[in-house]
Amino acid sequence: MMKGVSMFSSAGIGELYLKKIGLNIVVANEVIERRGKLHQYTYPDAEMIIGDISKEDIFEKFIKESKKHVIDFLIASPPCQGMSIAGKNRCLNSMSLDERNYLISYVIKAIHILQPKYILIENVPSLLRLMLNYKDDLLTVPEILNKEFKDSYTIDTDILDSADYGVPQTRKRAIIRLYPKNKKWKLPKKEPKITVRDAISHLPSLESGEVSNINWHFAREHDKRHVLWMSHTKTGESAFSNLTHYPRKLNGDKIKGYDTTYRRIEWDKPAPTITIRNDAISSQRNVHPGRRLEDGTYSDARVLTPYELMILNSIPDDWDIPDSTPEILIRQCIGESIPPLMIKKIIEGVFSDD
Repeated sequence: MMKGVSMFSSAGIGELYLKKIGLNIVVANEVIERRGKLHQYTYPDAEMIIGDISKEDIFEKFIKESKKHVIDFLIASPPCQGMSIAGKNRCLNSMSLDERNYLISYVIKAIHILQPKYILIENVPSLLRLMLNYKDDLLTVPEILNKEFKDSYTIDTDILDSADYGVPQTRKRAIIRLYPKNKKWKLPKKEPKITVRDAISHLPSLESGEVSNINWHFAREHDKRHVLWMSHTKTGESAFSNLTHYPRKLNGDKIKGYDTTYRRIEWDKPAPTITIRNDAISSQRNVHPGRRLEDGTYSDARVLTPYELMILNSIPDDWDIPDSTPEILIRQCIGESIPPLMIKKIIEGVFSDD
């Protein structure tokens, strides 16, 4: 069994399959306490260091605990908010000024100190184009890693889509792999795509505020106006396409927005990328596809349930979290996580003899 450490772990969703394939995460770090505690509950044998890794005492504690083991693997998912360009006109040079993007420097420090055999760094695709001020030069993250580690590791960079690897969700991620020059680390082969219909159509239909007898399969209660608009919105369409039931403010004025909002997802494609605001009908592409009813309206005028999100994010049914876990915490952790089945299949390449 290999031993690994995880930086910026959140609740550890990306780690859910790793022990099953021979990688045991023994030390982890997360800055947000409620997420770190959920990680502790899920992985009671791992040492969770809760706190800001850029603070000297937290980084030193992370390193001290890690040095109690021979570390084979380091996984790092630096926060991506500073690199997100959704809904913004941000140039890559302006991103170089966002201090959150410099958390990669602590990943580099940890690699130098712990010298793991394998390193996996993942983030949004713009990670590969981001320019950072580094040692009096303006470099991309891959250029920085090559400058620091080209003599020690083979360094591969790719942009992969989780929908190509058995996950019923389109989610593109930048994947950076560092591994010994005398070893191989092959990427998984692409697989046929799994649709939303394949993944969740067997679950009982729910309307706003309804509860089922399946754990975590319950519907959020929504504004009655939102429910009305979405009940008249077809599968795959936005309520902005409605002629009569168009989204309006309380004063009657039409709501302005992109047609990616107030939008039902489609049955026969993988789900769109799950965002952190998956609790809101007004957010991007997160309303249930719905089924056409006899009166011409559509069922399930609501956002996806936590359980539907778990399935679409490839979270296994045995994810062990307390029933008292706040719904919004689950939604946020899923919205910021890399699908665990994707990580599993990438890391399996380390163990493959092919």
